[in-house]
Amino acid sequence: MPKHRLNSINSEMKKELSDIIRNGIKDPRVSSMASVIAVNVTPDLRFAKVHISVLGSEQEKENTLKGLNSAAGYVRKEVGERMQLRHVPEMHFELDESIEHGAHIMKILKELNDERGETT
Repeated sequence: MPKHRLNSINSEMKKELSDIIRNGIKDPRVSSMASVIAVNVTPDLRFAKVHISVLGSEQEKENTLKGLNSAAGYVRKEVGERMQLRHVPEMHFELDESIEHGAHIMKILKELNDERGETT
């Protein structure tokens, strides 16, 4: 499959998954502060790794991941209807800590600058 088509599918799937998670899943375990960071679909369209970021405690992150995994069949059906793909990938949800990691690094840099008396 051409790389530009795969990138297009990843982008469109990210948009649709964001909408489905925000508006379609009624599971109380899924946090309202969950967002789709990235989607990586395999070239054969059999599997999709969905990177999710959840703002909240570790318990909220775990519950959101459990809720999304239990709703994976519903999510797959919705994606299939919305995107009209011949093969709808099986979803694998993973927590993405990159935003929190970046915020932590920015906090450390700010503290270092404050110690030296510099302003950003």
